[in-house]
Amino acid sequence: MDMDFGINNKIELYKRLTPALTCKVRELKRNKINYIKKEDIWNYLLKTRWENMRGLDLSLMVDDILNLNNEELEKYVSSKLNTFNNEDKVEDEIELL
Repeated sequence: MDMDFGINNKIELYKRLTPALTCKVRELKRNKINYIKKEDIWNYLLKTRWENMRGLDLSLMVDDILNLNNEELEKYVSSKLNTFNNEDKVEDEIELL
């Protein structure tokens, strides 16, 4: 990810994008999708869209956030939740042994 717009790290970038992330979360809640958080949107876009892009600017990133396909995001978050839940089950089984 090429951050050449006065932002030195991902934390600063996240803070700059927080208003757009918050707006997207509100949209999701209006559509009865209550379990997705700002961090989920951030992680999804980092991994699927921004990781290998060059020449990114804030306006493109905000556009990506606001126009993100809700169904694709839901699939991503659901798969992460399922993975997390399966890991918990394995840990629970190990503890029982």
